[in-house]
Amino acid sequence: MNRRSFLIAGAAACAAAPAWAQDFNFEAAAAYSAERRGVSMLVMRRGEIVFEDYPNEGGAARGWELASGTKSFSGIMAAAAVRDSLLELDEPASETLREWRGDDRRRITIRHLLSLTSGIDGGRIGRPPSYADAIAAQATAEPGARFSYGPLPFQIFGEIMRRKANGDPLDYLTRRIFEPLEIHPTSWRRGADGMPHLPSGAQLTARDWARFGRFVMQGGEGRLDARALRENFESTRANPGYGLTWWLWRQGLIPPSERMSGVDVDARFAERLGGISMAAGAGDQRLYLIGSLDLVVVRQATGILRSLMRRGRGPRWSDAEFLRLALGEG
Repeated sequence: MNRRSFLIAGAAACAAAPAWAQDFNFEAAAAYSAERRGVSMLVMRRGEIVFEDYPNEGGAARGWELASGTKSFSGIMAAAAVRDSLLELDEPASETLREWRGDDRRRITIRHLLSLTSGIDGGRIGRPPSYADAIAAQATAEPGARFSYGPLPFQIFGEIMRRKANGDPLDYLTRRIFEPLEIHPTSWRRGADGMPHLPSGAQLTARDWARFGRFVMQGGEGRLDARALRENFESTRANPGYGLTWWLWRQGLIPPSERMSGVDVDARFAERLGGISMAAGAGDQRLYLIGSLDLVVVRQATGILRSLMRRGRGPRWSDAEFLRLALGEG
């Protein structure tokens, strides 16, 4: 096992931990994660990394699949596109997708797509369709009426961004978000059409994912439309626990239909902390944002498919238990 764990506490490596850290127990949370296939745990507070742990052959320079944790990049890309006057969240998707103008899909907005309330079924988990196949899907419900989790709406959004930005949507995301933050995905899966998978497929190091989380929690550092960013974290009637591509720890949260994501939240615990937001992926990949504590917490794990096959046969992952341990309440 290649395990590295340290707490940065002031200028001197041997200095005592700062007062705020006395209430936390990152070591306990790291042990909990490591016992459940964890390969990285990182905590950032006030923009500084205060804890890192890389068990089970993890490493600071090693990227891991985010699975559906990738989805939250789309909400932030949309906020950048609003800032660049490329789109509005409430514009009909048919303004860009001319193919939709002759049927009921003309009433679907970009907000509906990103909140997974478009009325188009989410599609087969883990099998993102091509962009062309995605926009050919028909609606089966009224826009806004129901929450349907899956990859299809994100691939539709990918085609919208391809047309809006006149090119690869990942190129736009890289230029507008990743490059200024010095974030370098170690990989990003693409489909047979050559287009990036927006619902899944990103592979990042823990440090880069945390850097992205900090950027979001800081309001986008002036590079995003402020209102569109806020609306990433506003829920819908169809799912009180989901905003625009982000999970919100709130009462009434409807979890993903896929077992691999395993979203498990405690709304009362989150309310006491002033709210918790989360990007979540299969195999218990997690990016937690806790604004009241100025904390970003990353947790990554290996064996995504293996974890699905073994579900119920190993230590079960609990978001609430993990964060209670990290915050010294376990």
